[in-house]
Amino acid sequence: QVQLVESGGGLVQSGGSLRLSCAANGFIFSIHDMRWFRQAPGKERELVAGIISNTGGSTNYADSVKGRFTISRDNAKNTVYLQMNTLKPEDTAVYYCNAWRRTYGGTQYDYWGQGTQVTVSS
Repeated sequence: QVQLVESGGGLVQSGGSLRLSCAANGFIFSIHDMRWFRQAPGKERELVAGIISNTGGSTNYADSVKGRFTISRDNAKNTVYLQMNTLKPEDTAVYYCNAWRRTYGGTQYDYWGQGTQVTVSS
């Protein structure tokens, strides 16, 4: 059974930091790209950060979080992290972990966690 379990969310003051974790099981973690999305009330879900599947995987970030957030993965622990620094009230959202893979044959695998709430007070 595929599971992605996020943790580390909570309430923090503006300028503070949080570290989100996403523990994966039920699939081969190391061959999936891992991503963090977020969804604020009344807004569409947006991609925050991604890291590709290989050990030295390149990363990408939304412009709004560049220089403040860092995504990383530990394939030995089947876990992906999102270090969030200098948090702003506009970072308030439910954060979701996502695992994604497309095979050479075109089959797509797309798994989601249940989300963790991050609230940044001003």
